[in-house]
Order: sequence, then structure tokens, then C-alpha cells
Amino acid sequence: MLPPLAVYVHLPWCVRKCPYCDFNSHAAPAALPEDAYVEALLGDLRSDLDLAAGRRAESVFIGGGTPSLFSPAAIGRLLAGVRAELALAPGAEVTLEANPGTIERGRFEGYAEAGVNRVSLGAQSFSTGQLQSLGRIHSPSDIEAAVADLRRAGLDNFNLDLMYALPEQDLAGAQADLERALALEPAHLSHYQLTLEPGTAFYHRPPPLPDDDLALDMQLACQARIAEAGLGQYEVSAYARAGRRCRHNLAYWRFEDYLGLGAGAHGKATTAGGVIRTERLRMPREYLARAAAGAAGTRRTVPAAELPFEFMLNALRLLEGFTLGDFEQGTGVPASAVAPTLESLGRRGLVERAGDRYRPSSLGFRFLNDLQAAFLPEPADGHPRVA
Repeated sequence: MLPPLAVYVHLPWCVRKCPYCDFNSHAAPAALPEDAYVEALLGDLRSDLDLAAGRRAESVFIGGGTPSLFSPAAIGRLLAGVRAELALAPGAEVTLEANPGTIERGRFEGYAEAGVNRVSLGAQSFSTGQLQSLGRIHSPSDIEAAVADLRRAGLDNFNLDLMYALPEQDLAGAQADLERALALEPAHLSHYQLTLEPGTAFYHRPPPLPDDDLALDMQLACQARIAEAGLGQYEVSAYARAGRRCRHNLAYWRFEDYLGLGAGAHGKATTAGGVIRTERLRMPREYLARAAAGAAGTRRTVPAAELPFEFMLNALRLLEGFTLGDFEQGTGVPASAVAPTLESLGRRGLVERAGDRYRPSSLGFRFLNDLQAAFLPEPADGHPRVA
């Protein structure tokens, strides 16, 4: 049986590049090529309809970049075009990422009319100084104004992105940020540690960050407060009120299928011939030039040896864990390919088992990268990997 289907749409432009960001984002031109880009996105969709295999899409996620730089009219044309080519499930989750500094008064009403029913707002911090150090273009009051506009537009299903372990941040600062976020009563909270990603300005010129012990203190204190506020953790950095877990992100973490549209977008599809990965050209100008000729993307069948790592890279992030049946159904690889490694990690206290479900232990979640790496394919030199 084929897994559920999702659609990811990438809009790659921002007002300016943040120094910590490793996403495929680029400074916006004076005039965004909205019409040409929407047509290119729909061309991507048409070229990948064979991978949809007649399924309905359960979710659409418009990410970036800063999608809220696009007008409601452009988002409306995009979503109308998606519906014309691909059936959406009743009540499909349609998310738009937005930057509080790019939202004009009343714009959320236009997005809602276009079909958006969930918004992910990039708050990151409620400290003016921290926002400046992170290169953000908005203020704390902009976040609060954006949330008020969301509620006026009837968009009460919204996420706030919030980071901790920021430059020179102390525990009280991380807790103060969290309190400001919780006061806005989001349906969903993404609370994650600032990390220095290769290729970013912060990676090459690191700011003074809290040490690992202080970062862990922030994480544990904030997790307890988030739970007290009624948001349940369901993934490493994701918390939600009842019924408000992000269906689109769950599609990734459960190793389901998704079509990837737009510059730099990736997709995954389960076919009779194996798991297919799709990838679009990253640079917007090149992507647009090649999209007109239908040549902006590539496909690759994932070798069976890579599928255990691909599955675990996602599934190990979920608190609900997974079964070996989930692994076999998602990858087509026998459970014997991963069972010994799971048992080894269990003996080391990094993975725990409840019934037929596996999940990282509390210690395992602290060293999640190491857990995931244990499932990498064996090195080409033939020396076994130590789990």
C-alpha cells in the first residue's frame, strides 16, 4: 500500500539572508517574478503527477525563504493551480510560512481567502537585541501584531518558531522568550536550539553561544514549562495542542511521500521500482530559465543500502517511535537490516522498546545525530561501522 502524499512548495526569496540560515534562500530582487515563478511551480507539479499515483494530497506546505513576500493573489493562483492538477483531501492542511516583518495589515485575510488554513510564523526571539544579532528584520511588537492579524483572519491554527541558546543568552533570557511566546497562545510551537550550520555566516564567524550544559538547562526548563502550558511534545523540537500537530511535518518524519516544487525543493515517492528522490535546481534564476524548458529537476532511485539511514534520519525524531513493520513498509527493506543495530543501541541505553515500538531514550534524544549515524551504509573500505 502506498503511503499518504504531501506537497512542499519552496519560495526562495527573503528580504535579506540571516547569518544562521542554511536554507536555500536568496535576497529578493526589487520586483519578484510572481507570475513566472507560479507557472514554474505548476510545471513542476505537472511533471511529477506520475509520482502521485492517483493519490490525494493530505497537506500543502509553502516554505522558504519568506513566502509572505508573495502577494495573496499569487498564493491564490498557486493553490488554484494545485487543485486543478491534484486532488486535495477534505480538510487538507495548507500551511504558509510568514515573517512578521513582511506582513502588511490585512494580508492574512487574503491568504485565508486563497486557501491557507495554517500559518508558521518565524518569531525566533522576543528580545530586540537577539533579533538584531540574528539578522531578523522584525521587532517583538511585529510578532504580536502579526498574531493579532492572524486571529482577525480566523487563522487560529498557527505555529511560532522560537530558538534558544542564542548569542550570550542566559537561562532567564530563554525563559523570558518562551513566556512571551506562550502568552500568544499558539496552537503549535517549534522550539529549537540555534546551531552553527556549515556554509552560514555564523559558522565562519561564530558568535559567543552558551555552552552545552547551559543549553541543556535551557532545553529542560523550557520543555517543562511548555508541557505545563498544555502543548504536548511529539517530535524533538515540536509541541502542539490537542489536534494541532503539523500533519505535513509528520509526513516527513513518518517517511511518507511528498512532491517537491520550486527552486531547491526535494521530493520523495514510493514506486514499484523503489524509492525515488527528486531535486530541483537551487539557484532561482537558473531554475526559472530551465523550468520553461521542463528541465529544472532530476530523479534518482535511492539504493536499498541507503534506505535504513534515510528512514531513521526521520523516524528517530518522533516521540511515538516506529515499528519494524513501519520500517519494512516504508523502505521495502527487511527488518533484519536494522534490528541488530536497534538492539545494540538498546543495550547502550540509547533506544528503548515498548511492545513492538522503538524510540530513542531520553539519553538517545540528547545524542540523536549519533543514533542516526549508526544506520549509515557501511564504508566502502568494508570495515564494519560500530553501533
